[in-house]
Amino acid sequence: MDLTSSLQRLSAHRPQQRQRAQETLDRGLPLLNSGKYARTGDEGWETVEKTALAALDLGQLDVADRCLRVLADKFPASPRVECLTGIRMEATESPDMCLKYYDDLLETDSSNASAWRRKAIVYRNMGKLDKAVEELSAMLDTFYADVEGWLELADIYSSCQHYTHSLQALSHALLLAPQNPFYFLQFAETAYLAGDIPLAMKMYLTVVDMTDDDDTDVLDTIPTGITLRAWYGVMLCTQRFITDPRAASSSASNTPAPSTATLSKLDDLSKERLRTAYLNLKNESPPTTDSELMSVVATIIQ
Repeated sequence: MDLTSSLQRLSAHRPQQRQRAQETLDRGLPLLNSGKYARTGDEGWETVEKTALAALDLGQLDVADRCLRVLADKFPASPRVECLTGIRMEATESPDMCLKYYDDLLETDSSNASAWRRKAIVYRNMGKLDKAVEELSAMLDTFYADVEGWLELADIYSSCQHYTHSLQALSHALLLAPQNPFYFLQFAETAYLAGDIPLAMKMYLTVVDMTDDDDTDVLDTIPTGITLRAWYGVMLCTQRFITDPRAASSSASNTPAPSTATLSKLDDLSKERLRTAYLNLKNESPPTTDSELMSVVATIIQ
């Protein structure tokens, strides 16, 4: 089994993105149709905004247009609504027209970080990655605390297999949002792809620590979601250490590798965690070999 290819597929996959968009649309559309969003305060208007974004993700432009009309009537000249209008334009208008739209927004309000970020995304979608990186870097020099900007920059670098630069961008996201385990998971997966297996192992275990219930023994829980994905990463790392001992001493970050005794325990524990998750989801006997176990759990996670 090619472990690197397995993780590359997993890292590139954004789990259930379309499903989440559909769920958001299913919840928001009845509220939009009823017109009761105006009676529920900020929460109602945020639901309309999320419904618009979900509709755009799913290609339901008529729903997105209805949401935009409602928001524009309530919040005229709102930077958020203007940026949302730009995202709607990206679905049907030319990239040059979209870039001009965002340039006009920035000329009016140079503090509109969202418009600057969307401008970079348009360049990325055009295949002009150098321009996208240039725009994001300039934006982040001005708006350092924009976590989404750092994540977008990291994703661009990762898509080009510039994993070291991606890790540098992600490190800023971790500093700005140290309580978000998803960012630590992204960092761990990128570190693995960069070949820094000790660092990847450390970060996968950090995700486990952040997401497991502190009041419950780890063996009494059933790993799901991000915790399951982190345990999968731990097993990838232990197997890499076992099959390629040089991985323990090739850490660009100088992160120490686990001792032989600790590595053995982590390998056993990660396999137990994956088998537990498999049995809970499939209600059948788990695979008998390590490669089979990793293959079937990878399909569950995706």
